[in-house]
Amino acid sequence: MPLPPPTHTVLSLLLLLLLTLTTSSSSCSSDHDHDHDIHTWCLRTPHPNSCLHYMGNDPPPNTTSDFFNLSVSAALSRALHAQSHLNSLRHRFSRNASESKAWSDCMSLYRNTIIQLNRSVDSPTATGCTAADKQTWLSAALTNLEICHILFGRLGLSEETVSPLQGYNVSDLISNSLAINEAPPAVNGTGEENWATVGMRRLLQTKGRRVDVVVAKDGSGKYRTIGEAIKEAERQRKRGRKRRFVIYVKAGVYSEYLQIGTGVPNLTLIGDGKGKTIIRGNRSVGKGYTMVGCATVSVFGDGFIAQDLTFRNDNGPRTQALALLLGSDRSIIYRCSIEGYQDTLCVFSQRQFYRECDIYGTIDFIFGNAAAVLQSCNIFARRPLQGQGDTITAQGRTDPNQNTGIVIQKCVITSAPDLKPVQRSVKTYLGRPWMRYSRTIYMQNYFDSLVHPAGWLEWKGNFALDTLYYAEFKNTGPGSKMSRRVRWKGFHIIVRPSLVKKFTVANFLGGGLWIHASGVPFGSGL
Repeated sequence: MPLPPPTHTVLSLLLLLLLTLTTSSSSCSSDHDHDHDIHTWCLRTPHPNSCLHYMGNDPPPNTTSDFFNLSVSAALSRALHAQSHLNSLRHRFSRNASESKAWSDCMSLYRNTIIQLNRSVDSPTATGCTAADKQTWLSAALTNLEICHILFGRLGLSEETVSPLQGYNVSDLISNSLAINEAPPAVNGTGEENWATVGMRRLLQTKGRRVDVVVAKDGSGKYRTIGEAIKEAERQRKRGRKRRFVIYVKAGVYSEYLQIGTGVPNLTLIGDGKGKTIIRGNRSVGKGYTMVGCATVSVFGDGFIAQDLTFRNDNGPRTQALALLLGSDRSIIYRCSIEGYQDTLCVFSQRQFYRECDIYGTIDFIFGNAAAVLQSCNIFARRPLQGQGDTITAQGRTDPNQNTGIVIQKCVITSAPDLKPVQRSVKTYLGRPWMRYSRTIYMQNYFDSLVHPAGWLEWKGNFALDTLYYAEFKNTGPGSKMSRRVRWKGFHIIVRPSLVKKFTVANFLGGGLWIHASGVPFGSGL
């Protein structure tokens, strides 16, 4: 195990002294990147101690791009060591099912982090990727580690068991890489993959006509379960198939749990409509599952598309119970219903687009740390337990350089039928800050009268009220009045369109090409 880095105070003083000596040695010193040594480079990062400790022996980079690659490579190396250490701890997480499940989920999250870091490093094979792509993948890599720490934290494990993972400084190095990259908004997307083609567009317009596999409860398809069809998609992928795999799921209630991993990219599920093709489960954290493991459907394979389906977790409002967890880059959910109570939809990570969906829940029922845009959707607050209120969002950005956030645009926010009779006795808020740099934007929506006049709710006291970014822009309806909104430093009432253009589909998701290619309708701007 490597030595821990020097203390922050001592190292910072040494670095400052070195920088002073370096910059004062010549009045004609150049500002070109190649004149900076590794100490100077590391001082530019949020975590200079970790940077110098793990990169201090590397040759000084010539350019910012070189420094970025060094930083990501260091993060990758440390992540591999941390993963190996976590693997060696398996026996310590076998006292009960909850510990075993948390360990298994964390192993999967570390594997995903390594995938994201690998593709963030420049290489001859990494053609076509942009700074915005890398910022997305690094943001996902960091989110994986944060969630892993949360999963272990909820188990009440001893510091002796968990703290060694913190010692690998992977999060610090990823945070540094995010700061170095400083990706601008991706306008319309570049370096597009051809995963969504003209043929895909025709398929979505003529549902069920051009598919690879049909699933039907009554036996009229190739398979009776969706899980079997997904296994076929994975087998074909291993045999070298690269084009999209399309599964048509006929009407029926499918009681199964689907985990679609990174080995199954470019998968499409098409049903017969909301409320007709239903994927349902009832797992929950209260029943011993983790936040990740309780989801009825979880997806980490990139390029996922779902259309005309219902994702449901009918566990009830007592505890966390996810219907859909999405960690798929450039994923699209179109004309689907996502139904649950607490934490219904986890927009876990990467770039996601939702169009004409119905989303039901109570507490924090749209949460996570993706770059997600929900457009022309219906968002229904349900009746919570006695004495509880409803919060629609809980965004989880942990680093100010992550390009993540929840954008809700041209949607209707209203009460579900079970809430309407008691709506006046239940306080419903637009969101609360799950993490320090939580970012949520509501623009051009209709707010029914259920929205509390304050609009937003604290998480715990003053936590994140200065560092979050919450904004409202040109919303209408009885719940949109601004006169009694919170007065937090991080809350913004926006009037000028130029201040929210960066949160449009074109800019925030770079979706002008990849969403257009799918055939799903969308508005790229305001």
